[in-house]
Amino acid sequence: MKKIFWITLLIFCFFPFVSQAAQIKTVKIIKPIKILIVPGHDNEVWGAQYKNLKEADMNLVLATQIYNLLKKDKRYKVYITRNSQGYVKEFADYFMTEKDNIITFKTKAKEATQNKIDTGSLISKINVPHNAVSADTSIKLYGINKWANENKIDLVLSVHFDDTNRSTLSEIGPYKGFTVYYPDSQMANAKESVSVAKSIFNKLHKKFTTSTYPEENNGFVSDQKLIALGASGTLNSTVRAVLIEYGYIYRFGNSAMRHKFYTNAASLTAQGITNYFFPAKK
Repeated sequence: MKKIFWITLLIFCFFPFVSQAAQIKTVKIIKPIKILIVPGHDNEVWGAQYKNLKEADMNLVLATQIYNLLKKDKRYKVYITRNSQGYVKEFADYFMTEKDNIITFKTKAKEATQNKIDTGSLISKINVPHNAVSADTSIKLYGINKWANENKIDLVLSVHFDDTNRSTLSEIGPYKGFTVYYPDSQMANAKESVSVAKSIFNKLHKKFTTSTYPEENNGFVSDQKLIALGASGTLNSTVRAVLIEYGYIYRFGNSAMRHKFYTNAASLTAQGITNYFFPAKK
C-alpha cells in the first residue's frame, strides 16, 4: 500500500514540471525570437577606411552572413536594415515617412535623460570615445530604435569594425582585436543585454583576440552613449542590444584572410545568440 502511495505521489509531483516544459517549448515554436541585424554605416557615411576597404562594406558582408545563418533556424524571425542595394524598403520608407516622429522621439528622450541627470537619478559616465554622428545618421539610428520598440524586437545586433587615428588611410595602426559593447547597467535594457553580449563574447573569444586598446577593457565594455544600445532610454527594457566591433579595419587588408574571418565570426556570433536564447539542457 505504501509503495502505491509513493508512486502516485511522484507522478503528481512530476507532472507539473512536464507540463511546464511542454508549454515553454510550444511558446518558442509559436512565437519566434525577433532579431534585427544592423550593418553599421551605409553607402553615404561608410565609417572607417583602410586603403580602398570601407567599413560599411565589411559590416554588410558579415551582417548578411549572420542574417543568413539565423534565418535558417525557424525559431527566429530575422530582419536586416540594409542590403547591397541600400536600405531595405521597409526601413527606407520608415525613415522618410516617420522622420518628424523620429525627431520628436529623439528630442523627448534626450530631454528626459538630461532631467534624470540633473536630478541625480541617472549618473552620467565617461565612455570609450566614439566619433560623433551627423544629423541624418542620428535620425536613422534613433529611427531604428523606434522601429525596434514598435515591432517588439528581442535583440538588436549592430555590426561594426573598429579604427583609430592614423595619419593616412594606408597606415596600419597599433591596435587589434574585437570588442563587444552592451548597455550601461542604469539603462532599462541592460540586464538581458549583458547576458546575450556575454554569450556572444564567450564564443568569439575562443577563436579571436580581444581588443588591445586599453580603454576597451579587454573586449567587453558597457556604454550609455551609443545610440545603437538605446542611448537616452530609446530602447524598451525588452529590447536587448549588442554592438560588436569585430576588429580593427587595417588588420583585414588581405582578402582571403578577411573572407575567412567573416565566415568564422558569423558562425560564432550565431552560436552565441542561440546559446543565450536556447541554452543546452544540462
